[in-house]
Amino acid sequence: MHAPVIAPFFLICYSILAVIGAPANLLAIIVLYRGRCGLSRCISYYLVAIAVTDFLVIIFAVILNRISRFYFRESVLSTTPACTLSIVVVFAIWDCSVWLTVAFTFDRFVAICCQKLKTRYCTEKMASLVIGIVCALCCIKNIPFYFIYEPIYVLDGISWFCNIKANYYIQPAWQVYDWFFQMYTPFLPFFAILLLNALTIRQIVVANRARRRLRGTEKQHDSEMENRKRSIILLFAISFSFLLLWAPLVGHFIFTKLTAEGYYGGLDFSDPRYIFQEATNTLQLLSSCNNVFIYTISQNMFREDLKNVLIYPFATLINCFK
Repeated sequence: MHAPVIAPFFLICYSILAVIGAPANLLAIIVLYRGRCGLSRCISYYLVAIAVTDFLVIIFAVILNRISRFYFRESVLSTTPACTLSIVVVFAIWDCSVWLTVAFTFDRFVAICCQKLKTRYCTEKMASLVIGIVCALCCIKNIPFYFIYEPIYVLDGISWFCNIKANYYIQPAWQVYDWFFQMYTPFLPFFAILLLNALTIRQIVVANRARRRLRGTEKQHDSEMENRKRSIILLFAISFSFLLLWAPLVGHFIFTKLTAEGYYGGLDFSDPRYIFQEATNTLQLLSSCNNVFIYTISQNMFREDLKNVLIYPFATLINCFK
């Protein structure tokens, strides 16, 4: 599943993701934590948690797990124990990011479609509890992955790099776990996000129609309907982005099951299996960089506060020289 080094093209892709993704998510964390975006504290909790996990994905999956192994191939990170541990951490963080997105989508579904449950569920305390439970379950779920890897080679008694053991594709217990792993992420999140957003958008459309009927045919500005339109745009953007960038991973999983070839662990960078596998990884990682751009495009107050955060260091520096 994980080659010890990567092709130059994908190295460039990962470098771009690191340069853009890390500061972008860091800015999102700062802006959302300031709480000046016009969002409720409950929503901010979820978005900050998602931004934090996305930031960690860039640090561990891109910088430490890929880029560093190209430039420091014989470092301690390339030993089998460190390689295996880093993979488990990456998968756990990935799962956290995905399922926190599902949790946030469910929170918005409750807020819009379940008015009786809204006052009890859409609270800061419940958001903190849900975030904690999601992260704990994601970490526990990935522990077995530590035991499925073996070294690619052993040199002077030191195990280097890691590749999935052959019996992972043969033993029934591991096969069941592999199906559970893939269903847990991304199959279930796919269907959950699709269903919840469809129901939420349907409710918003119905409410907008009812509001138009109540207001009559007069042409006048309706700020509430404008806010609802932005909500629909935001939901569509997040959902479509997630589905688009994770769809190749689903295709890769289906391909490995139909062909029974398993994940590619060789060093031939021209092999179509390697190219397909790394392409799915790249798109998967790209999904950890784009939320801040979605917020910037769809949320005016986020955009304004982002400008303030970016200008603040320069304004402070100018004031020091006055």
